Amino acid sequence: MVDGTVKSEGRIKDRLEGVISEMIERGILFPDAVSNFEKQFIAKVLKRHKGHISKTAGTLRMHRNTLSKKMEKYHLT
Repeated sequence: MVDGTVKSEGRIKDRLEGVISEMIERGILFPDAVSNFEKQFIAKVLKRHKGHISKTAGTLRMHRNTLSKKMEKYHLT
C-alpha cells in the first residue's frame, strides 16, 4: 500500500499547487491564505468529530486550550 499512499500524496500535492497558483493570481496574501486554510482545516475536523473538542484536538495534535482559542478566533463555536 506504500505505492498507493505515495500516489495519493502526489495527487494532493498537485491539487494544492493548483490552489496556490490560483490564490496568487487572485492576489490573496500569504497571512490570509494561512488563516483561511487553518480555519477550514479545523472546521472539517470538528465536523468529523461532531464538535467534540478533545477528539478534534487529538486528531490535530494540538492542546485542547490551543484549539479552543483558535475556535474563538475563527468563530467556530
